[in-house]
Amino acid sequence: MTKLDAAWAIHELKQFIHATDQVAYESTVVFGVHMRASETEASQRAHVVEQILDRVIPGWRAARPGTDEDFTWLRDQASRGLAALERQAELAEKLGDNAPDMDASNLHPWAWENGRSYWNTGHFHQAVMQAAIRINAETQAKLGRMDVSETALFNEAFTTDAPKENKPRLRLAEDDGGDTFRNLHRGARAFAEGLYAGIRNPGMHRPHEQDGGAEQLALEQLAAFSLLARWVDEAVVETVGQ
Repeated sequence: MTKLDAAWAIHELKQFIHATDQVAYESTVVFGVHMRASETEASQRAHVVEQILDRVIPGWRAARPGTDEDFTWLRDQASRGLAALERQAELAEKLGDNAPDMDASNLHPWAWENGRSYWNTGHFHQAVMQAAIRINAETQAKLGRMDVSETALFNEAFTTDAPKENKPRLRLAEDDGGDTFRNLHRGARAFAEGLYAGIRNPGMHRPHEQDGGAEQLALEQLAAFSLLARWVDEAVVETVGQ
């Protein structure tokens, strides 16, 4: 996936704000104000702006009003997005931490695509649950194992035992009889078990409180599931006789 083109996004936000300005009628007969651009042009630009805001201000849709006459509320969000893009370097410097940013859209598709709409509306916990469901399903499909799921599935997938009939394995490296092979697969099994036992299962019954830290926590959880997705996606399937 590519990163957001900040220069293009800034231009689009400015164009939308300009198009939706309230300006006076040119006629001396008609008094009052009207939107600079036509309703059609404003709607077209609004569609693009919404996609930009999804990337720049995750969760911005959560407080969206039922009606937004003359795009007043969306203009305010566009101004926020514009400030975030134009001053991101300054903010990082002045706030004292130039640590690298993590963009959810650059996570593995299995960890992001199904939960994207939840994330964009501020339902961060649900986005993580969708990642867990998708990765489990993709692993089942890759191995042809619909008889087991989640912890049991990954324990059997990454075991160093030889494959059996209808029980193929996932291999992250070739078995050369050394410790590296055993450690890789033992680590993958433990990692997957930790995700599904510690996040997926409790998460289905006890959603995290939306206390302001939920977005960061969910992003970290998505990153963990993304790593597991990459391992599964890149692993070689080993079957009986190979």
